[in-house]
Amino acid sequence: MRLSDLTNHAGEWLRGAGPLYDVVISTRVRLARNLAGYPFLSKCTPAQRQEICDRLREAVLGLSLAPELFYVDVEQASDLNRRLLVERHLVSRQHAEGQGARGVAISGDETLAVMVCEEDHLRIQVLRSGLELDSTYAAIDRIDDLLESQLVYAFSGRFGYLTACPTNVGTGIRVSVMLHLPALRMTGEIEKVFRAARDMRLAIRGLYGEGTEALGDFFQLSNQTTLGRTEDDILRDFRDQILPRVIEYELRAREGLISHKAAAIDDRIHRALGLLRSARLISSEETLGLLSHLRMGVNLGRLPEVSLATVNELFLLTQPAHLQKIHGREMDPDERAEVRAAYIRKRLNGDA
Repeated sequence: MRLSDLTNHAGEWLRGAGPLYDVVISTRVRLARNLAGYPFLSKCTPAQRQEICDRLREAVLGLSLAPELFYVDVEQASDLNRRLLVERHLVSRQHAEGQGARGVAISGDETLAVMVCEEDHLRIQVLRSGLELDSTYAAIDRIDDLLESQLVYAFSGRFGYLTACPTNVGTGIRVSVMLHLPALRMTGEIEKVFRAARDMRLAIRGLYGEGTEALGDFFQLSNQTTLGRTEDDILRDFRDQILPRVIEYELRAREGLISHKAAAIDDRIHRALGLLRSARLISSEETLGLLSHLRMGVNLGRLPEVSLATVNELFLLTQPAHLQKIHGREMDPDERAEVRAAYIRKRLNGDA
């Protein structure tokens, strides 16, 4: 398995399957871990960092963590390949743009990514399509146990797992769901989600995490702290309190649009389709916004001539790094805008 094998299909987070996939795009659980006997990376010498990286690479690849597991040396990877990994949600922007020895182990189906020497020594991520909190946690718990059978983690009997960022101390767990909320954005009611997030001390971010905008009406919702709370506590809050409320808001907004503004919503969906099928120049930001309307139209049954699989693939394959990898060359923004438009026209007119 090679990194180039990932560029011809959508990633796991856009597979378009699983419970409530029309609103909950994906579920991610991440664990932060550090090795005992070493300083945090911000205090490591280059030699210590390399030693940690080599040791963890050997441990991760030496265990049967997932099928077709392969390793990418992020330090040695090209800038284009690093951006590709970010677009596929397999590494963070911080990891891609960092310095020094670092890497990532990726399963063939992209449901597992283990970042080595990101902010912590280890960042383990398991990803599932749709709302799959329990199975995602069960999978990462098994992987964490396998790694801990070979490694000694930095752990305090008082505080729990020790991490570089104080907000991760304790269980070191971050539960995150990717939500598609176009109706709430269209009706101007997205503030309901922001208020609910603040009330429950959650972080709400854009498509690529911290510091990014909600492109294409995608939002990431995650817990902010882990100290003093068990994994079950955090998962239960998401399952029983947070997500039912947000999903209800979005579904109610969609029903309201169909009941009272059907012509307006159909107009927006078909205008988006018309632009995508005819544009000669289009940016990645505009593409995501228009595809968001298409995705809503498909999920509401208003656009039977377009497949959800095509829309999901276009979300990913029209992003800058993917577009350049597919066409085998680096391009400036103007050239990408022209190539992107042509690629979208070919895909959508072929579906007609």
